[in-house]
Amino acid sequence: MSPETVFQIAQPIALAGWFMLLFAPLMPKLADRVAGYAIPILLALVYAVMLVVYMPEGEGGFGSLPEVMKLFTIPGLAMTGWLHYLALDLFIGGWEVRTARRENISHWLVLPCLALTLLAGPIGLLLFLALCFWKARPGATPRNA
Repeated sequence: MSPETVFQIAQPIALAGWFMLLFAPLMPKLADRVAGYAIPILLALVYAVMLVVYMPEGEGGFGSLPEVMKLFTIPGLAMTGWLHYLALDLFIGGWEVRTARRENISHWLVLPCLALTLLAGPIGLLLFLALCFWKARPGATPRNA
């Protein structure tokens, strides 16, 4: 399967997972199982296969930025990198939703975190962790915010 075909299949599957996380309060078990675990696992498995298939073609490496850039000139390895983002960011989004539910944090407050986790993973994670720390302070009531 070509890297472009993998992209055309993986992208909408990952977006379906994000859609489920947005509406997680309406279907918490389904969102947890499918968006939080099943889709990231599927993407990770495809990632592993593509890494094994395309890594031998790579002339770069991980020792310097130019070496990493060289790796991503190969479409199969660029797609492998994209699968890395898709799988881990969606897994983190699922973790954010589960953690918020457990900590009684309003889903409305989690939505901006999810959007940022989708678009700029580490920034969304930072915002969510800040929300958790804010919730943990004495007198904080994020559920009612």
